[in-house]
Amino acid sequence: MSVAPARAATGPAAAAGVLGVEALTCRFGGVVAVSEVSFSVARGEVFGLIGPNGAGKTTLFNLVTGLTTPTAGRLRYQDRDITGLPPHRIAALGIARTFQNVRLFGELSALHNVMIARHVRTRSGLVSGVLGLPFARAEERVTRQRAMDLLALVGLADRPGEQARNFSYGDQRRLEIARALALEPQLLLLDEPAAGMNTGEKRGLSDLIRGVRARLDLTILLIEHHVPLVMDLCDRIAVLNFGQLIALGPPAAVQKNPAVIEAYLGDEA
Repeated sequence: MSVAPARAATGPAAAAGVLGVEALTCRFGGVVAVSEVSFSVARGEVFGLIGPNGAGKTTLFNLVTGLTTPTAGRLRYQDRDITGLPPHRIAALGIARTFQNVRLFGELSALHNVMIARHVRTRSGLVSGVLGLPFARAEERVTRQRAMDLLALVGLADRPGEQARNFSYGDQRRLEIARALALEPQLLLLDEPAAGMNTGEKRGLSDLIRGVRARLDLTILLIEHHVPLVMDLCDRIAVLNFGQLIALGPPAAVQKNPAVIEAYLGDEA
């Protein structure tokens, strides 16, 4: 398998931040979904975002990826202001995501689901593809091999031709991760990747996320409700409640924070 990192290896302690969230606010009419939230994500980090349902976590993901425009505040990605950029430009800069609800093309094969996602990294257009020009054919071969490598990385190398709808829920989640990785991101956002998984699948997912970070030298921002997975996997955690940031720090400190226990963790703490 030949999936190579996109840049030189760095670690969570690296000084340069990949993502900067600065007083970010998002209102929908009279509802404040995110209220003046600020934090930064260091290069190489697995950064967790947790909180009760309705806390603003997915809205924050939508703000980072351009699906929603902030009411106020700024977003910086690798020292570049990306506030308000459309999703395709943000994806091209190196930010990819999965969604809370699986959004695969069910009738297409696993391989083609991953290949489609590479459109922002290819240069041949419709005409050159239809005409079968040498450049387009060469690019197609590279795209296919890259997709096969990513299927191998997520443990699906033996099922490239199978329709996505026939995969188990856990394997569909893995396929979504492979599709997001096809964009060759440097920042990967995972929205509740363990949702619907059994205990064994969650353990496998945790190992997969660690492996993906190490192999591709990624920075990962993770929303997840399964507290043991978050506490075991993340370097730091931010906690949202009613759109506000109520805690930020390493898992052990967050788990003992009285405001977090009251708002979210309860007996799980």
